[in-house]
Amino acid sequence: MRVRYSYGLTSALLVGGAAVSLITGNPAGAQVAQNDDSQMARVVPRAGAPEGFADLTAQLQPAVVNISTRQRIQVQAQQNPFAGTPFEGLFGNRGGNGQPTTREAQSLGSGFLISADGYVVTNNHVIAPQGRGEVEEITVTTADGTEYPAKLIGNDSSSDLAVLKITAPKPFPFVKFGDSRQARVGDWVIAIGNPFALGGTVTSGIVSAVYRNTGSGGAYDRYIQTDASINRGNSGGPLFDMQGNVIGINNAIFSPSGGSVGIGFAIPAEIAAPIVEKLKSGQEIERGYLGVQIQPVAGDLADSLNLPQNRGEFVQSVEPGQPADKAGIRPGDVVTKVNGKDVTSDQTLSFLVANIAPGTRVPVELYREGQRRTVTLTVGKRPTDEELAQSQMFNNDAQADDDAAPGAAGDDALAQNLGLQVAPMSPRFAQQLGVSPDTGGLVILGVDPGSDAGQKGIQPGDIVVSANYKAVETTAELQSIVSSAKADNRTTVLLRIQRRGRPLTYVPIRLR
Repeated sequence: MRVRYSYGLTSALLVGGAAVSLITGNPAGAQVAQNDDSQMARVVPRAGAPEGFADLTAQLQPAVVNISTRQRIQVQAQQNPFAGTPFEGLFGNRGGNGQPTTREAQSLGSGFLISADGYVVTNNHVIAPQGRGEVEEITVTTADGTEYPAKLIGNDSSSDLAVLKITAPKPFPFVKFGDSRQARVGDWVIAIGNPFALGGTVTSGIVSAVYRNTGSGGAYDRYIQTDASINRGNSGGPLFDMQGNVIGINNAIFSPSGGSVGIGFAIPAEIAAPIVEKLKSGQEIERGYLGVQIQPVAGDLADSLNLPQNRGEFVQSVEPGQPADKAGIRPGDVVTKVNGKDVTSDQTLSFLVANIAPGTRVPVELYREGQRRTVTLTVGKRPTDEELAQSQMFNNDAQADDDAAPGAAGDDALAQNLGLQVAPMSPRFAQQLGVSPDTGGLVILGVDPGSDAGQKGIQPGDIVVSANYKAVETTAELQSIVSSAKADNRTTVLLRIQRRGRPLTYVPIRLR
């Protein structure tokens, strides 16, 4: 089994107060009811390197907010090994002999106001519950320190976007989306957010790349890359151009260590703005779907097919009864063009199809056994992320064309450190694995066969119950334990593994 990793891509998020890696018309500027056009013209640098960012920051910072949540997380307590013996009470209460308990958790991130009446944009992972948790309260703190209870208006896990609403007697300062299609490599940008819960922090840099594909898969693996310093807690914050427009929403970083190394990723405004408008109005977010599993045409695969590198995507399998199957697309085909648009590493099949309305008939160009063909199909409706995760749980040999949204914080760091891809236990996972519905822990979805975990027989479908004797329910908790072990210069982490039909087993896994 091949497990595809995106190296050190991590969501910039703080959970439970601890740093967690996974580690997305009117004049511009923070606005009130009216703006002075002539003043804006004076403070915005027009060409070349700016003398400074102070005037621009003063206009924009009032519209940037901090976001925190209070959550209740269900945790599966460990069974007291001395239950029923004379030693049962010697070590205190071990959590009710394995009965689930709850604990309080927090998440911290950033966001920005997009209207005077209090609509706030952020990342979905900033306000989403952790594992089997429930968000009890969302609080938005403005630049002047005022706290407002926030209402969740709409969220979309696939694009990692969410819209909140706060209210106040007077209008809020706000900013507007710009045209990210005009962004060029080398353009100056500034990021404002809440890194490490420090509050309003401003960093500057340039656009390092546009339409960067990180390799994490999914319909929205298409980012603006910047070297402006972005850290944990910047998630959901704005990336501004020099005219004060939001051209991106800071979402993730590439980092071997979990800290900023000058490679950050922002969701382009051209992708975010239409989704935000739909979430504001309560519309359902519908995306196109083909029902195929694919992988890029690169390396040895491209050579074996005698095709150019990074042009088209190879079909590994086709779901029966789905649009691709009905149109006659077969495993082994290479999709080179959809609706007249080339399939490339910057414009993936996932992206192209997701942005076609379900029910639309489109031509699809193929390369099959040395021959070029064209089929016409009716695009289907993409299933929910949960449905996709279930269908792909044990099928990681290829990259699905409609992969679930980017993983929770810590997924890629765990892949790098342990060679594992994991997900929180859910009732559907429990049913598929044949375990009790109240089973906790993390389900292993993929294992790098070259890792120590792979060499020691860890398999997809195994359940990680604890790490270094601490129960784990979320990827963030497991990565926190791994990070602590590395900080202590430890080379292994002790996992307790549950496998159906076998007793719980402790397995030491070397870190890499």
